[in-house]
Amino acid sequence: MGCCDGRAVVVTGAGRGLGRAHALAFAAEGAHVLVNDLGAEGDGSQPGSDDAATAVAEEINAAGGSAAVNHADVADWDQAGAMVAQAIDTWGRLDTLVCNAGFLRDRMLVNMSEQEWDAVVRVHLKGHFAPARHAVGHWRERQKTSGEPPVARIVNTSSGAGLMGSIGQGNYVAAKGAIASLTIQQAAEWGRYGVLANAIAPDARTRMTAVIPDYPAAPADGWDPKAPENVSPLVVWLGSAACDVTGRVFECTAGQLNVCDGWQHGPVVSVGERPMTVAEAGDLARRSVGAEQPPAPVYGTG
Repeated sequence: MGCCDGRAVVVTGAGRGLGRAHALAFAAEGAHVLVNDLGAEGDGSQPGSDDAATAVAEEINAAGGSAAVNHADVADWDQAGAMVAQAIDTWGRLDTLVCNAGFLRDRMLVNMSEQEWDAVVRVHLKGHFAPARHAVGHWRERQKTSGEPPVARIVNTSSGAGLMGSIGQGNYVAAKGAIASLTIQQAAEWGRYGVLANAIAPDARTRMTAVIPDYPAAPADGWDPKAPENVSPLVVWLGSAACDVTGRVFECTAGQLNVCDGWQHGPVVSVGERPMTVAEAGDLARRSVGAEQPPAPVYGTG
């Protein structure tokens, strides 16, 4: 018996890296898994070099699990809807959506093109919203039909770069930061339909981390702290019926995790009950951050 026995799960970008690890982990816990992957290269160019999604599904089925293949572009509205429908048609239900698909087109903002911005924001941000919007439509109808909310789960993928910033990745940072905020919004709006929504900010070795200088290489033997498989147990729990938290973002790596608190209201500084002058506004701003100088740039982990 696994913690996800009988649950139908869609994992996007599941052909490689984190997505593949998540798909295999859900299957090992008894879930039916729709393995989605467009087959694009690491920069989003098409076609990809192989049919990675089919290979993952075949691996699951060969091990006695239950998997099907999907090649949808998750940021295409109609294809995202068809992907959700495929899971429902195949297994008669959808219980968990894991949004993981994405790619990088890194460049300093001063040199970034409109196309490089649009492509990355599209696949990450719209690629999270479109499948979730179709999924929640299904879950809302299930609730209307049965009179009881489903036990539905959404697991989004943010990033340390999106939470803390990363030089040369402005498009990716903006999209991943927005995904963290989208998760909070989904949790607030969709809890009434039985949906719990959370996000992860993983630190694991994937095609995306290949661009990070000095990122740890895989060890020749022994435990690999940066293996994608280290993140998947959290994703499986967040996607299971046992999950009882919502609206949170968890950093996860190397057998450890922490919750990210996000934006918070800091201490209020004031000139009293009167309008402030420009000079006073500057003084209050400096006092509120506790420093005369802006913070140093933060380099994220991708």
